[in-house]
Amino acid sequence: MTLSKTSEGASFPAQLHEILFRHYGPSGWWPGDSPLEIAVGAVLTQNTAWVNVEKAIDNLKKAHMLDVGKIHRADQRELADLIRPSGYYNIKSIRLKNFTTLIMDQYAGDLDALLSQELTDLRPALLEINGIGKETADSICCYAADKLTFVVDSYTARILHRHGISGTGAYDEIQGMFHQGLPPSIEVYKDLHAHLVFIGKEYCRSRRMMCDSCPLESWMG
Repeated sequence: MTLSKTSEGASFPAQLHEILFRHYGPSGWWPGDSPLEIAVGAVLTQNTAWVNVEKAIDNLKKAHMLDVGKIHRADQRELADLIRPSGYYNIKSIRLKNFTTLIMDQYAGDLDALLSQELTDLRPALLEINGIGKETADSICCYAADKLTFVVDSYTARILHRHGISGTGAYDEIQGMFHQGLPPSIEVYKDLHAHLVFIGKEYCRSRRMMCDSCPLESWMG
């Protein structure tokens, strides 16, 4: 099954954006009061629901620990306890400290200096951090640094696979299709990724699909 065209000659990523923006409107995603909060959330959201990330970030805020230097200097076990709601807290505390170590050691503790780099420098720098993969790096690049890179997650891969348009399902292949098929707009990139997350959570679930009520159902040919 493939998506029907909504506009003459439109690529499927452009179709998806058109359909889902019509349904959801502006996404308002990624939630966070600062680039650091967004970056921390990107690390903590690995293998957990966002509601658990919110609890962990709230703990960091209450402890006045949402700060690059404080996370860097924190005892790893104490940091792990604060982010416990996010799951895999020992591993994630190490990843947060790895992230802040890069900022402290190479950018004099200035997160803006890291994020202000060109995407061609920023993304490789993030990927060099132990524990940060492509999805997390792209989330930080797109949402914390406003760089034009599309975030691919398990929801996106699942939706495309079920619509028969995912190819091999490899991260780079899926990302390349979106980069080629979307207008070069950071807001489009942000909204479409968020909308696909919404679809994955609400309709295209891993075990229980709700195709009849899904906004994409009427566009399947």
